[in-house]
Amino acid sequence: MCESEVARLRSQIERELEAMQRGLYGLALGTARHEFIRRRMDYLGRYQQRLAGQVGEEQAIQLVYTLYVQVVG
Repeated sequence: MCESEVARLRSQIERELEAMQRGLYGLALGTARHEFIRRRMDYLGRYQQRLAGQVGEEQAIQLVYTLYVQVVG
């Protein structure tokens, strides 16, 4: 396992979750907000897939879930 790649992906996932949270409570309305959050979810999926290639599917799911709970609540 490449620790630096895992750390980089973890950081990217955390940033996407933070952006999603800001998008939920930010000033954008309607379709713009929905599109912004959808794009963030697409990015999260890509990062999760790449993370699964490094640590395995189950561990990647657990990490994304843990970060989601920490960041979004």
